[in-house]
Amino acid sequence: MLEKPIFALFCLSCFVVFCNNLSDKSDKLPVYNPVMEYLDKYIPKELLALKINYCKKRLRELPKVSVCKDKVRGIQVIRLRSENHRFKKDSSKGQELYEAMLERENLEQQLKVYEAIWDYYYRTPPPEYDPPKVVRTLRTNNNGNVVMDKAFFDSLKNDANTKYPKPMVYSFNGIQYRSAYEKEAAMYYTENGILFKYEPELHLFGAKKPQYPDFVLYFPELDTCKIHEHLGLMNYSNYALDLKLKCSTYTDAGLLIDQDVFFTYSNEDQTLDTRYLAAKVNTSIFGSLVCSNDWIGNIDA
Repeated sequence: MLEKPIFALFCLSCFVVFCNNLSDKSDKLPVYNPVMEYLDKYIPKELLALKINYCKKRLRELPKVSVCKDKVRGIQVIRLRSENHRFKKDSSKGQELYEAMLERENLEQQLKVYEAIWDYYYRTPPPEYDPPKVVRTLRTNNNGNVVMDKAFFDSLKNDANTKYPKPMVYSFNGIQYRSAYEKEAAMYYTENGILFKYEPELHLFGAKKPQYPDFVLYFPELDTCKIHEHLGLMNYSNYALDLKLKCSTYTDAGLLIDQDVFFTYSNEDQTLDTRYLAAKVNTSIFGSLVCSNDWIGNIDA
């Protein structure tokens, strides 16, 4: 007999709470949560795990720095303190510590976001490992070997291909892309914090003319570059020949298909499915990890 009154009382209390929330809604500003900006994006699992472990590794390496204010002859002076030592902010050591402090703050914020995203999608602790430095070399047309690291990436000129006209209708961040697919890929990379250069000039071993890959990506977590080529007219038979030539050119330069170089395909005017591109990035990242002698780990599929 008591069950119905208790249930009614419960419903009434829920209704009161709901009404209170409605009355307070107009008076309260929504709380900004940076994680929510990422939850609707398909982020590659291996890349997300890599970013988490990279943040943790850098935080272990960086010094812990705090700001303190001292008075010297009645004048307030800002100093940076690390390991019981104090340095003036405008000194060389002080500037070094200040930059380290800013990097630490940025990494701590990134780590919170990445871990929240991981927990939201996977509900299990992320794997733990020290991200290795992946050393991959590119063979150039003068028989030299160039390490595909940050120095290599910085040396590349963005949007260097001026030999072929563009349709001038696919613009993003001041760059004109040749197709809607390439523009959407650039947007995806930008949204996910993946550094890239569009159509830089490469001089590869055996190639008679410069090559202009669609994207050269850089991953600071591995200090290595990867090349993304998109073939957007696969419904035309001559594109199969183009694919064959591109694969041959890259392998002759010492690169591995699906690890150093990956390809995406579509028909004309087909839009980008971010899950497809994410899967390609995921495979490339995971390939670099398992092929590294410095990495021992297991990431569940």
